[in-house]
Amino acid sequence: MAIKVLVVDDSVMMQMLVTEIVSSDPNLEVVGTADNGKDALARVRELEPDVVLLDIEMPVMDGIETLKRLKLISKTKVVILSSVAQAGSPKAIEAKALGAADVIAKPSGAVSLDLESKRGHLITSTIRRVAKG
Repeated sequence: MAIKVLVVDDSVMMQMLVTEIVSSDPNLEVVGTADNGKDALARVRELEPDVVLLDIEMPVMDGIETLKRLKLISKTKVVILSSVAQAGSPKAIEAKALGAADVIAKPSGAVSLDLESKRGHLITSTIRRVAKG
């Protein structure tokens, strides 16, 4: 059975790119997308994903607030995928403290068109590792 993944990013282009990366792994299935934290919470209740790939900088409700609320309603694991979550950054540290299983930095800003070549394998392998616990 494939690992179910919800992709949360306010950029439709990034949603498409991340969906393509995740879907390239036969063990992973993107079950939905959301463009802000509020929508993500509703989608988690509806779709019951195994892993949420969550951006931090989003309108309506950012990823940090989403992470805080998500842990109150679900045991879904969260991997942060964000340009503001560089290793050791305050946002990365905060996300980990709030329960994010891992943090992956986008390599080239909020819209990282080079995501697949620079982080594609890391994204899929992290999802598989996190889902297995």
